[in-house]
Amino acid sequence: MHHPARTSPRLHTQRGLSLLESLMVLAIAAIATGATWPAFQQTLEQRRLEGAAAQLHTDLQLARSEAVARNHTLRISYRQQAGGSCYLVHTGSANACTCDAGGDPVCTAGAEALRTEFFAASRGVQLQSNVASMVLDPTKGTVSPTGTLRLQGAEGRAVHLVVNIMGRARKCSPGGTMPGYAVC
Repeated sequence: MHHPARTSPRLHTQRGLSLLESLMVLAIAAIATGATWPAFQQTLEQRRLEGAAAQLHTDLQLARSEAVARNHTLRISYRQQAGGSCYLVHTGSANACTCDAGGDPVCTAGAEALRTEFFAASRGVQLQSNVASMVLDPTKGTVSPTGTLRLQGAEGRAVHLVVNIMGRARKCSPGGTMPGYAVC
């Protein structure tokens, strides 16, 4: 008698990921992202402040050398407004140039803006100064009055540029809030 051959039950191999596995991966990714987000935000603010401080420092040096090269008095003016803050390197009197709401320079009385930088409030970096304007003397290469320029981030970190009579600026951080900078 012939018995029919028994066949083993077919095994179904699973391809791809199940819904549960996919959700687990998604949950782990969300937790990892949530854990690193504050550190990422701090690093981002720190880099913005470093970049703004480097740009302002460079523009101070440029304005000083430009005044000497042109043999003409230049100014650096600092402005605060609802949409942000700005600085301008310009010719003319202290109030001859300002920034409009979009950050573009607006000059009167024949003054010319040579360099403008606008810090929109939404950008997370604001500029404050204890002086409204600094005069760059072309014959002596000096700056008057001296001042402290403060760049502050949304999280409270800050970098100060302290400008001396010779037009040189040193960078420091009040309370040591910015790594890599001397404490003010």
